[in-house]
Amino acid sequence: MTGIFEEILQEEKVIVEAAGVIARAIMADGMIHVIGPGGHSNMAAEEVLWRAGGLAPINAILDPGTNLIHGAKRSNVIERTPGYAASVLNAYRVGIIPGEVIIITNAYGINAMSIDTVLEARKRKMTSIAITSREFADRLAPDHPSRHPSGKNLYQEADYFINCHLPYGDAVVEIEGCPQKTGPTSTLCNVFAINLLMIETVKQLAAKGVEPPLWMSANLPGGDEANRQLEEKWIPRIRHLG
Repeated sequence: MTGIFEEILQEEKVIVEAAGVIARAIMADGMIHVIGPGGHSNMAAEEVLWRAGGLAPINAILDPGTNLIHGAKRSNVIERTPGYAASVLNAYRVGIIPGEVIIITNAYGINAMSIDTVLEARKRKMTSIAITSREFADRLAPDHPSRHPSGKNLYQEADYFINCHLPYGDAVVEIEGCPQKTGPTSTLCNVFAINLLMIETVKQLAAKGVEPPLWMSANLPGGDEANRQLEEKWIPRIRHLG
């Protein structure tokens, strides 16, 4: 994984640019929507929701239909269903305020829900930031059933593309006598990249003289008290925070 992390660190230029968009949205009292369209991609959205040291105005879109807890195979089928993304974004009231930002984390970046999410974001005049792997998308056959009917790739459609450098096939560890590699990397790639983005956003807010709205660990002394003001502001606006 060290090599993959080093490759992600080389995405600094676009991370700085995308973080600037997020910082400006937060300064305008906006929310940052985060969605992992399908399966384990949801974990990246969970990673930045109510996280110690994390930004408060994060609206994690955790759709039950694509969550593994409600059926892994079911999740796979739903993430391949064209048109489903619009109903999810509507349910989470995404794009109601002009100029909102949405982060789409999907290492493969080819399924219907990923592509429809970024296309819907464009219709709603939102800024989209994609965390995905160009290598995986480019190498997967154009007629693979996982693909969006249009054949589009997430990295080509988003306003900002952060390459998470997921290797083709996801799993990377070879074991003698085992034909299938083990050691999946997609979640690690997504989470590492999105945390770099969050850190850079905090850095830019601080540089502008704005105190970043950060959560304190609720498990630390004084954590509950420190978080109360942020909770009062954001619980009414963030579906999974209360």
